Amino acid sequence: MKIGIFFGGPSREREISFAGGRTVYDNLDKSLFEAVPVFVDSRGNFIQLNWEYIYKGTIRDFYPPVSALPPVTLPVQMYFESLGELSLEEQDRIISEVGRRIQPQELSSLMDFAFLALHGPAGEDGAIQGLLEWYGIPYSGSGILPSAFGIDKIAQKKLLKALNRPTPDFRLITAEEWDVADAQATLDYLVRELGLPLVFKAPRQGSSIGVSILREADVAKFATAVERSLFRKTVTQQEWQALSEEKKTMWLQQLVDIREGIGLPVVIENEELGMKNEGLAAADNSSFIIYQPEELLNALNERLQTVGAVRLTSVEGETQVLVESFVQGREFSCIVVEDPDGKALALPPTEIVKGEEMFDYRSKYLPGLSRKVTPIDLPEAEIQRIREACEEMFRTFGFQVYARLDGFIVSGQEGKEVGVQKGSDSTPALLPAHHPTLYLNDPNTTSGMLPASFFFHQAAEIGLNPSQFLTYLIRTSLAARRRAGLRPVKLAGLLAQLDAAVAARASEERTRTKVAVIMGGYSSERHISVESGRNIYEKLSSSIKYEPVPVFLTGSSQEFRLYVLPINVMLKDNADDIREKVEHMEAGHGLHPILERIRREASAITSTYAGQPTAQPRRVSFEELAGMVDEVFIALHGRPGEDGALQRELEKFGLPYNGSGVESSSITINKFETNRRLREAGLRVAEHRMASRLEWEADPEGFYRSLETQFPYPFIAKPADDGCSSAVKKIKNRQELEAFTRLIFRDQLDLTPAEATTLSLGFKEEFPQKDAFLVETLIDRDGAAHFLEVTGGLLTHWTDAGELQVEVFEASEALATGEVLSLEEKFLAGEGQNITPARYAADLTERQRVSEEVKKELGRVAEILNIQGYARIDAFVRVRQNGAVEVIIIEVNSLPGMTPATCIFHQTALAGYTPYDFIDRILEFGKQRTEKAAAVQ
Repeated sequence: MKIGIFFGGPSREREISFAGGRTVYDNLDKSLFEAVPVFVDSRGNFIQLNWEYIYKGTIRDFYPPVSALPPVTLPVQMYFESLGELSLEEQDRIISEVGRRIQPQELSSLMDFAFLALHGPAGEDGAIQGLLEWYGIPYSGSGILPSAFGIDKIAQKKLLKALNRPTPDFRLITAEEWDVADAQATLDYLVRELGLPLVFKAPRQGSSIGVSILREADVAKFATAVERSLFRKTVTQQEWQALSEEKKTMWLQQLVDIREGIGLPVVIENEELGMKNEGLAAADNSSFIIYQPEELLNALNERLQTVGAVRLTSVEGETQVLVESFVQGREFSCIVVEDPDGKALALPPTEIVKGEEMFDYRSKYLPGLSRKVTPIDLPEAEIQRIREACEEMFRTFGFQVYARLDGFIVSGQEGKEVGVQKGSDSTPALLPAHHPTLYLNDPNTTSGMLPASFFFHQAAEIGLNPSQFLTYLIRTSLAARRRAGLRPVKLAGLLAQLDAAVAARASEERTRTKVAVIMGGYSSERHISVESGRNIYEKLSSSIKYEPVPVFLTGSSQEFRLYVLPINVMLKDNADDIREKVEHMEAGHGLHPILERIRREASAITSTYAGQPTAQPRRVSFEELAGMVDEVFIALHGRPGEDGALQRELEKFGLPYNGSGVESSSITINKFETNRRLREAGLRVAEHRMASRLEWEADPEGFYRSLETQFPYPFIAKPADDGCSSAVKKIKNRQELEAFTRLIFRDQLDLTPAEATTLSLGFKEEFPQKDAFLVETLIDRDGAAHFLEVTGGLLTHWTDAGELQVEVFEASEALATGEVLSLEEKFLAGEGQNITPARYAADLTERQRVSEEVKKELGRVAEILNIQGYARIDAFVRVRQNGAVEVIIIEVNSLPGMTPATCIFHQTALAGYTPYDFIDRILEFGKQRTEKAAAVQ
């Protein structure tokens, strides 16, 4: 069956849609389905995307292609809409570089079924559903009417009120009202009617986009919250002129972020404040649309010299703001699916555990930024109440196939404080104080589809891996469309065909190579390691050749503890959640009773689609592991994994593994030793030295002065033996040096707030404890004509003569939004900005000449350090006016990140390797190396 996967789209959630579409593309059962990737751009064009672009980190990494971009100097990538008004011919030329335009009438000839991974407006609002019904194409999820209802928060609130269901009280502010309103009077009214805190929402957005919480009656913060939901931004002359050029660029990067800023294009107009202050005539207050970041920067610099303030308004903004009473309760999210009989079945609800922070876009999609507990930690009866309420809402709103319902559970006393009403203004909403109140809000007819999102995470609790769950949803969607009257004869045939194929596959006996995928660890990169491991697991599990076995590593450098994981534990949100689940099991706790109940209720699904029952995590020794699997894929980063210790254990039992051997790994984990060896071999590296705790403790002032004498500010400080981007900081002054030193040499686990603030550490950013750290000169342009940061991947092969051959891929250019590249930018979907191949020069011939020189240097690094299997090398490249190329090596990663978004997959795609091909080559190389070693012995 041909499955068209629709992803991307015009909404502010397009990056999560793009990443979710890739997850679906990778996890479709290859024995049942053929995937047809349909990328929807921000103008609504349908594009049959060339497969290699599916593995880019973000949409901006490939679309619009570099050839279509105007010359820019700012490190800000643009979306398609920033190109301005384009003719159809111009759009077609751009589209042809990444795929082929699909006319709507072609869709039915390209696919039997449409899987919708689109989010927000034009994805969840009934628009695409209506188009597909017009052409008679069955699609996933809810139909036109429930989709339209599911996107409209205001309509949902009104229905819940009419049905006497608990929902926070609310008011609306229109953009027109806000433009003429007295802000203080409006705030006073809202506080009087709804109380504090207040919640502000953009009524037709998902994923907490445009959401704010106002905790105090501050009129300036109130205005900011309203603007956020309207996707506006007011900039005053005073605040703009106080920014340095560097800060202006960072401000601009945040503003044009479609998730947390307002995006482009924007309408710019002088604020009335500025006109009054400067005495400008109304005719001078011209407004016009700005499409590009550089154009916006110039406009702000020019206008804010003469006016007091300007207002920027997104052309895709909202016209209303939904203001709600704040619910002080425990937040949860629950996936509801239809069972084979078409009845609503709620999966185990997940609690989102957080402090004062809001569960925003980043918290939802970046591992480790929030804690998710499944099922929510409540008595079984209360969990069942949540499930029943979610099933009721699913039925009431007419949802089909699946939906994600979010809500809060509030104790009676807390509920009284909220002042929420139900029905009419005189009817109290609250149950007695001893009985918690449930508030359901913001249903989603298309859930996020990242590997560990609620969507797959909760399905795993009944024993379905992502591939199996997708198969079930396709089958259920076909049945739902047929019930609704869409081409019943044709869909009956498709259902029969799919059922027969599922039954035949279940009866097949396959002998596949068993691969232990080891993930987790205890370093600051453990969450990224889990993302990498899950991605490897998914790529192998949907293949015919391999049977992956997920293995979680925890413990310490003195003792590695290995656990074979069931699918539901592997798909926990992050490494800490997995470790907690494993420890819970080791403490003798059995399966939660609500999970037993749900698994019984879901048996009609799992008996057909799950293949095998769920199990508990099981601890194994290396010897036991060797008896279970044929080879190992190490998906760990930093220590352990990249330091040779784990490789040494695997070699004891003859287990083939990926990546470099023990000796090479023990060198590349140590950045100081790596740089020393490369410098001795004649390669360029930064000037560097180790700074030890003993030296600092003996004489702190002498320690600081010594560093300042050798390394003028700014310089780089980082751990010498952790993976990339972990606690890498640009040190600009003595205060920051002291803060970095105290943090890395601290005795306690927790970070000290003063030092964390000085170093501008992000929310929940980790910082390792070490006895020494590495200091390096900051590598800068140094007068070069062109200067950029790159990361290059490589793969090794055995020649027929048995010699090692290194294949170096085209490097990616990395654009950092901060002072250094963060973990998220390197590895997580939608976060990084990578351009592959790197833009060494505008002229293609010159670009290729520089690229070959860079690849030659990276190949030399691999040979000097005896890298085997694969690796990623980070470097800076300077291109001088005379054409001379200088490559300065930063570090070598012997087990690079293998998350779906990491740029090594962009590079291998250019060389013709799909991610599965690349992983297969890595495993084959490891197996051949072990065979060679055995032959020598």
